[in-house]
Order: sequence, then C-alpha cells, then structure tokens
Amino acid sequence: MIAAEPHTRHTAALSGLLQPAWQQELAHAVRDPLELLALLGLTPGQIAPGETAESLQAAAAGFALRVPRSYVARMRPGDPADPLLRQVLPVGAETLTVPGFGPDPLQEGAARAVPGLLHKYQGRALLVTTGACAVHCRYCFRRHYDYEADHETEASRRWSTAITHIAGDASIEEVILSGGDPLSLGNARLAQLLLQIRDIPHVRRVRIHTRTPVVLPSRVDAGLIAALQPVRAQMAIVIHANHPAELDDPTLAALRQLGAACTALLNQSVLLAGINDDAQVLGMLSQRLFEAGVLPYYLHQLDAVAGAAHHGVDDARARQIHAQLAASLPGYLVPRLVREIPGAPGKTPIL
Repeated sequence: MIAAEPHTRHTAALSGLLQPAWQQELAHAVRDPLELLALLGLTPGQIAPGETAESLQAAAAGFALRVPRSYVARMRPGDPADPLLRQVLPVGAETLTVPGFGPDPLQEGAARAVPGLLHKYQGRALLVTTGACAVHCRYCFRRHYDYEADHETEASRRWSTAITHIAGDASIEEVILSGGDPLSLGNARLAQLLLQIRDIPHVRRVRIHTRTPVVLPSRVDAGLIAALQPVRAQMAIVIHANHPAELDDPTLAALRQLGAACTALLNQSVLLAGINDDAQVLGMLSQRLFEAGVLPYYLHQLDAVAGAAHHGVDDARARQIHAQLAASLPGYLVPRLVREIPGAPGKTPIL
C-alpha cells in the first residue's frame, strides 16, 4: 500500500475536524447486523428461534441497516427484546411474503406530480427532499420507495421543478418536507430550499417531518436553528418518537431547542408489536414528550409495507390500547389513533 503524503493526511484530518459533529457520527453509524448484536452482547439465536447470521444479513441486503452509535448506546445490553433494537435490527421475518403487504402501501407512485413532489391531499404538497435517513427503521413505509425516479436530475434542478409546480398552484397552502429525512440535508442546502419556499406568497405553512433529532440529537446545532429562520410561513416540525427510552437527556435538550425555532412541535408514533403496544409505555412517551414541549399528535397503525408485517398490531388491540391511554391521560396528551388509506382525503381515524 502506498503511504499518503503528509499534506494529504493533513487535509483529510482537517476535513474531519471541519465536518459537523452530526455528520461525523453518521459516517461512523453501525451498518452490520452482527456488529450491532456484538455491541449489545447478543447472538442471532437470541433474537428469535431459528434466527441466524445468514437470515439477518439477507434481511439487511433487502433494506440496509443504519443506526447511529449514540442511539445504540440507549439500548439495553443483553436484552434481545429491547424496544430500540427491535426498531432497527434486520430480521429474517422481513424476507417473508405476506398477503396484503406490498412495496407501495400508500400508492404514492400515483401521487407524483413532478419528480420529487407528491400531491396527495387538497391544499398540501409533499417534497421528497432526499432519500437519506440517519436511521433505517425496519417498519418504514418508504423502504421500497423509488428514490431513483426522483433523483435522475441534480438536486437543485429537481427542487426548481417542484418549486415551480408549487408556485403555479395557488391551492397549495402547505408544503411538507419529507424524505428520507429532510434533516439529513446540510444546513446550507436546507436553508436554500426554505428560502425558495418563502418566496411563494400563497404558501402559509411549512411542515418538516423528521426522525433525526430523536436518533441523532447532535443534528440540532446552531446552524440548523439558523437555517430554519428565513421561513415567512408558519412552521410545524413533526418528529417521530415511538418509545420513552428514546428520549434521553440530550434528546430532550435538542427537542427543546428545536421547539424554540418553530411554531409547533408535534410527534407521531407508529404502533409496533412488542415495542410500544402497551398503554403504560405510550403514556410515558406522551409525558416525556410534553416535558420537552412536544405535543403528541398521531398514533399510526402500521402501513402495509412489504417486510414489516411482523410489526403489525390488529385494530381491536389498537383500540383497546388507545382507550386505556385515553383513560389515563389528559386529552391533550392522547395522540389520535389513525391509519392512512390510499385515496382518502386525509388520515382516517380508527374509532
């Protein structure tokens, strides 16, 4: 191997120093299921009967593992049922074909107005800003999304096409930034996009959907807060937290910072079997969120995406859990139990 020149080594080291802390952490995320288990003192056979190194790797080949090490640090060593681990670990059940579960459960392909822009609901348009996420959640409804179809053109051109479409449709009052995860973008690129949206007079609200502050709280830095400031419209940020164990002190501090920079800070969760399908757990989650200024908003039933069927909770059980939650908390801490149905005008309550 040829040794690098001294100035080359210096440049590489300097580049690492100049890189924001959150990007450095992402660069060192865990990507191997066996490494993740080793960090927790576990073996594949402890995860489920018949689980093997090969079955984990096969699942990861279909949808890659990615999890920040600071999130791994919140998991309980030696516990194969840890609720954070179960959200991110690829398992053999993902490779099974289950009737009713498919690659595009919300039929988003039919809602693509222009590359990178989904127009599903009246008055709202959703911009798929990036395919990147800080973490790959195993129940993600976009785990099979065709990001390549959105990213055939360079990002600035793609955004320009989407912005032109939004500017030409006065019925669009709200722009939703999604992905992937919009906070996977660097601060400069995010600020650039928000400035473009700001110049559209009929856009009254901007909404950002993100899981990044929960799994990677270092992402909430001064540069991000500054990037959020140019927006003329009201801004809502919707985070995705599923379990109170995710909300350690650094995460709560990051959420408080984020809340000070927006009009509303909301949370939506997904009801997941063996992870948070318990009224006491969800109650603790709501209370922890509220401590950080986050209002519980939605509790989603699982979208029927291929590879995630084992995470599902049936509607009868979901209603029972939600009723128990409503009986134990004040109304403002009880998220609405909903599901998304393709073609419906909005989220559908489960009553």
